[in-house]
Amino acid sequence: MPLPFLTADRTYESADDVALPYDDTARWRRPYRPGPVRVGTAALCLLLASYVLFAAVVIALTGSPTSAGVIFGLALAIIACALRLLRMGVWVSARGLRHVRFLVTQTVPWQQVVAVRTVQQPVRWLGLPRTVQGQALTVVPRDRAAEDVVPLLTTHNLDFLARVSAFDRAADTVEAWAAEHHRG
Repeated sequence: MPLPFLTADRTYESADDVALPYDDTARWRRPYRPGPVRVGTAALCLLLASYVLFAAVVIALTGSPTSAGVIFGLALAIIACALRLLRMGVWVSARGLRHVRFLVTQTVPWQQVVAVRTVQQPVRWLGLPRTVQGQALTVVPRDRAAEDVVPLLTTHNLDFLARVSAFDRAADTVEAWAAEHHRG
């Protein structure tokens, strides 16, 4: 699976985030790039995992294989957490909308979506209990009341902290997917 990255040798074009007409709409895709805070945190986790893996090798050579296995398992857990952190976010396809969180993934088919809208409300800052005033992209499924909706994207999460224009593009893209697939 190719991983396109924004590099310093090319300029950003808004068409990069939009699915092209010949793209496979049945494939799950994230309609935005992961933010620098998310990527940096995952990179630091992978750096920590490399040190833990090195420690596992040293322990295996000098100590008991059992303790080396435990440390190796810890390194694998850190790597799995870093990869899951990169996978988190909102994904769309022709089948529906998928909200991937750290431990839970929720998929809502487009037929069950009543509304997708951007609202001004208090949002969690980086997922912590502290709230600040910001914008949130919410989806209202048929089986829930409008008050119980969980924000999909916020202006203060790991992907859009200090990137309001990127949040606006992502919200518009998800709303466009909802409008296109909701009508049929």
